[in-house]
Amino acid sequence: MGEVPPVNKRRQALGRWGEEIATRYLEGRGYAILARNLRTAHGELDIVASKEGMLVFVEVKARSSVDYGFPEEAVSLRKQAHLLAAAEAYLAQHPDSPETWQFDIIAITFRTGQVPEIEHFENVIR
Repeated sequence: MGEVPPVNKRRQALGRWGEEIATRYLEGRGYAILARNLRTAHGELDIVASKEGMLVFVEVKARSSVDYGFPEEAVSLRKQAHLLAAAEAYLAQHPDSPETWQFDIIAITFRTGQVPEIEHFENVIR
């Protein structure tokens, strides 16, 4: 009988799974994925994508239940500030990027035996 992995390993696996689901979701809606798990001095950008001349920074939040809140609620004001700083670092390193950009959140809730529930919140940080 296998051991149950530590909580942080399960959380990392859920996060990777969520990012894969989000990538497929975005590709299915015509987004081009430019980068995944891009690390900057200010934090990580889960997905950098583009669609119709718009650069989109996507934060992915996946949960196995909503017992402790909905996935999108985990994007606090502090997290938003880090995302903005990371996006600015990306833009500085990619001056040829589109001038218009936005932040989206993809919230995924997985319940055993069910199809994952995906919610896409567009242009959430202003």
